[in-house]
Amino acid sequence: MSCDGPDHLELGGGRRVAYRSVPGRGPAVVFLGGFASDMTGTKARFLERLCRQAGQGYVRFDYTGHGASSGRFDDGTVGLWTEDAAGVVDRLTRGPVVLVGSSMGGWIAARVVRALPGRVAGLVTVAAALDFTEEVVGPGLAPEARARLDEDGRIEVPNPHGDGPTVLTRALLEDGRRCRVLDGEPIPLAGPARLLHGLADREVPWALSVRLAGALASDDVEVLLLKNGDHRLSDERGLDRLGRAVLEVVSLAGQGPGKERG
Repeated sequence: MSCDGPDHLELGGGRRVAYRSVPGRGPAVVFLGGFASDMTGTKARFLERLCRQAGQGYVRFDYTGHGASSGRFDDGTVGLWTEDAAGVVDRLTRGPVVLVGSSMGGWIAARVVRALPGRVAGLVTVAAALDFTEEVVGPGLAPEARARLDEDGRIEVPNPHGDGPTVLTRALLEDGRRCRVLDGEPIPLAGPARLLHGLADREVPWALSVRLAGALASDDVEVLLLKNGDHRLSDERGLDRLGRAVLEVVSLAGQGPGKERG
């Protein structure tokens, strides 16, 4: 990893995905951020410090159109960002990995489990926004907003975490319908999963984490509901609980066969 900036992974279609990695023991931890977030966020950097201290391999990255990666955000879809995540796991890690998915990253993590069977040994999610285009965005669109989306192909909506609005596109919603994971076959994770969600989350209902627990094939799945926790869970209490969950899943996943250095 360079000292003054991220490295870049060349993927199909000329995409350059920015990433930072930490060498260490396997299973490597791979952080998957949320919609319109990047790898400089609080949880991504917290987990890097945690993994460095534990001697654990770690990778954080930006999806296409996010942060330091190439491309336009408006052109992104869940399917494209899943390809980014699968490419990072396939090209930058060896052996089993533990995925940590925040918000939309939880949805993408579930899709990576399906795309790379056998590579994902454990899963941790924070406010998993499974199928959010259908479960959250669609039902929340006013008729006039939906009409503008159909006519213009894009709309801007308020962003509770940023200075400017968030862009939603018709392509994102149409692709999201094809990428659903809650209405299909079980998600073939065999290893442990810890699913964190704040009961005070006003953006993604905690019931989605419960539904994810039911969709996972693994028997070792726990849903951890944090009273007064918000969507981000980036305060001291939330980060502490996240760190403990990641270390627990890494330890359990590392007991399986085929361990390699990350």
